[in-house]
Amino acid sequence: MKNQLLSAAVLSLTTALSTAAFADYSLTILHTNDVHSRIESINKYDSTCDAESESEGKCFGGVARIKSMVDERRDALSDEGKNFVVVDAGDQFQGSLFYTTYKGAAAADFMNGIGYDVMAVGNHEFDDGPSALAAFLDKVEFPVISGNLDLENEPLLKDRIPGTLVLERGGEKIGFVSSLAEDTVETSSPGAGVKFQNSIESLKAQVAELEAAGVNKIIALTHEGLSMDAKIAAAVPGIDVIVGGHSHTLLSNTQDRASGPYPVMVKNQDGQDVPIVQAYAYSKFLGDFVVTWDDEGNVIKAEGEPILLDASVEPDAEFIARIEELAQPLDEIRNEVVAEATAAIGGERSVCRAEVCEMGVLVTEAMLDRVKDQGVQIAIQNGGGLRASIDAGEVTMGEVLTVLPFQNTLATFQLKGADVVSALENGSSQIEEGAGRFAQVAGLKYTIDKSQPAGQRISDVMVLENDAFAPIDPEKVYGIVSNNYMRGGGDGYAIFESNGMNAYDFGPDLADVVAAYLGEKKSYKAYTDDRITLK
Repeated sequence: MKNQLLSAAVLSLTTALSTAAFADYSLTILHTNDVHSRIESINKYDSTCDAESESEGKCFGGVARIKSMVDERRDALSDEGKNFVVVDAGDQFQGSLFYTTYKGAAAADFMNGIGYDVMAVGNHEFDDGPSALAAFLDKVEFPVISGNLDLENEPLLKDRIPGTLVLERGGEKIGFVSSLAEDTVETSSPGAGVKFQNSIESLKAQVAELEAAGVNKIIALTHEGLSMDAKIAAAVPGIDVIVGGHSHTLLSNTQDRASGPYPVMVKNQDGQDVPIVQAYAYSKFLGDFVVTWDDEGNVIKAEGEPILLDASVEPDAEFIARIEELAQPLDEIRNEVVAEATAAIGGERSVCRAEVCEMGVLVTEAMLDRVKDQGVQIAIQNGGGLRASIDAGEVTMGEVLTVLPFQNTLATFQLKGADVVSALENGSSQIEEGAGRFAQVAGLKYTIDKSQPAGQRISDVMVLENDAFAPIDPEKVYGIVSNNYMRGGGDGYAIFESNGMNAYDFGPDLADVVAAYLGEKKSYKAYTDDRITLK
C-alpha cells in the first residue's frame, strides 16, 4: 500500500508542469493536528518529557517549539514574498494535566500566540460537552470551522462554528471546507443538541457554495482520519487539498515509521489527483506543505515534508516561561513517584488498537484486581483510551495521567455471555481503521479472524473460572468492569448501556486505580500473553 501510494505521489509530481505559467499561484500550508494538550515537550513515548531528558536533547515538540518553528517559517516565507496559512486539523483538547486543569483555556492562549489562521473541530473538543467548546471559542482569535454539524438545537454553539471560510492571500481567495467524524457521538460527548450530517454530502454542498462565490482554490480541513479522507478525495469534486487529522497518521518521505508518502495522492471523479497530508500527533511535527495552482484553479504541483520538532528546535522563551507558570500547580501531583517499571510499558496507538498490548494488560489487570472481591470476572478497556507509553525507571503519577487522561471512572455491571461476545465483536469491527473501540481485556481470552466480516470475527471466547479458562456460556451472567465512558455506550459499546444490569458507574478514577496497582507491585515488568489471538 505504502509503495503504491508513494509511486502515485511521485508520478503526480513528476508529471507536473516543469515551468510555471504567469498566473500560477503557490501557497504554503503550515499545519498541526491532534496536539492533545501536549503543551509541554514530549518524550519518545509521547508522554511529558522531564527536565533531565530536555537537557540531554531527548525531547520533542511542545507548543513552545511549534511557536519557534512557525515563527521561523513565517519570517522566511514573508521575506521571500510567499503566501502561507497556519492551520490545525482538530483535537487540541484532552491528553495531559494541562487539559484536566485548564480545559481549553491554555490551548486557546498558546494557539493565539502561535497565530493560527483557522482550526477544524475535532471529536475531543466535545469531551466536556458543548460548554467547554463554547468557552474555547470565547477565547480564540481565529475561526473554528466544521461543516457537517447541525447546531440549531445547541444554544451554546449555534451560529458560532461556520462550515466554510475564505481567506485572502496574495490577492487570491483561498476557500476552506471542513467535516468532523460522524461517530463523534460514540467517541466523545457532543450532547443531544449536536447533530451530525453525512460528511461527503455536506462537503459537496460546502464546495458548491464556495465555487458559486467564485472561489477556485479549496482546501478541506478535516478531522476524519486518513482512510475517510481518501474517500472524501475520491467522492467530492472541487476539493484541491485535504489537510487532515484524527488517525494520528505520520505521512513522510523521510521518516522510517511513516504510514505513507507526504502527500498521499487520490484521484477524484474528474481524474484529478488530490493531495492529502497529515502530520502525526502530540506536537511532534509541523506539517510544511506547498501547493501550486494554475490560473484555472487546477493543482499542478504538491510537495513538502513535515518538520520534526526535535531538540534542534529551540523552544520559544516567552512560551516556556508561561508554561512553567501554568505547570507549577500541577507539579506536586505529577511528580509523585508511584512505582518503578523494569522496562518500558508499551502503549503505542497502532498496537493497542489492533492486538494485545502491554499497556492494555496493565490497565485491565489493574481494573480487575480492584473489583475482584465484588464478583467481577472480566475487564474490558477500549484501546483508544490508552494514550501513551511509559518509559523504564520511576513511574510518576504524571505519566499515568498521560496514559489515562480522560478522568474515566470504573464502571461495574453484569452482562450475559452472549452480550460479552457482542461487545467483543464491536471491539473488532473497525480494526482496519485503527478505531479506539478495540477491546483490551483481562480475565478473558478470545480470537479475532480479521478475514471475516465485522460482526462475525470473534471465536473461542474463554473466561477465567477458578484459575482455569472455560468457554463462555451465552446464557450465564458475568460480572464486568469497564469505564464509565464505555458503559454509557461510548466507542460503539451500546450493549453495555442497553443490556448492562446492576450498573454502578461512579467508581474510582481509572488513573488512580492503575497508580495504586503499580504501587502495590512496587516494581512492574510489562508483558503480553495469549489473551487475544489474531487470525
